[in-house]
Amino acid sequence: MLQLDGLSKSFGETPVFGAVSLRLAPGEFVALLGESGVGKSTLLNCIAGLEQADSGRVVVAGQDLAGLDEAGRAHLRRGHLGFVFQAFHVLPHLTVAENVALPLLLLGRPDPARVNQLLDAVGLAGLGGRLPAQLSGGQLQRVAIARAVVHAPQLILADEPTGNLDPATAERVLGVLLAQVREAGAACLLVTHSAAAAARTDRVLRLTPTGVLAP
Repeated sequence: MLQLDGLSKSFGETPVFGAVSLRLAPGEFVALLGESGVGKSTLLNCIAGLEQADSGRVVVAGQDLAGLDEAGRAHLRRGHLGFVFQAFHVLPHLTVAENVALPLLLLGRPDPARVNQLLDAVGLAGLGGRLPAQLSGGQLQRVAIARAVVHAPQLILADEPTGNLDPATAERVLGVLLAQVREAGAACLLVTHSAAAAARTDRVLRLTPTGVLAP
């Protein structure tokens, strides 16, 4: 589902990570750990085609990002990727339900029942009509998680999805991600600082301060 070969990235003269290689199979849940500032979020952005790596190859669901233009990368993200952003990136003028439904609408597959199912699964049942400004940070995090998986993507990239959640709610949303992996055959790469979250995954990798990916 995901293949990285020798991926490297620098900002100016400052290297972020180098020679990162990784394979994620369908149905695999992998945690990515590392100190703040080592480039974990940048790595996710490069995988999603939101940033350009300096060298190496990214293949998502059989498609090499190097062969896609900007529109092609957007199409790939829309159909095959679910991204839980650390900063949420919900649209303030849309309701909770409309934010969660957006990936389905972009694919021409509106499904209110699926949206309600996901809102219930992340503990937001009954809040679909609220605007993001009426929610707490933890609730916004759960909107972002529901939106990332509502269209049953083949690859889920989750950047600190439990960072704003209490332990019980974190366990609940990890269950939602795990269900997508186990039941829908998705692959998930989870960036986290949480030992409890990492313990739920199949394997744990670390991005070191020197930019190397290691078990």
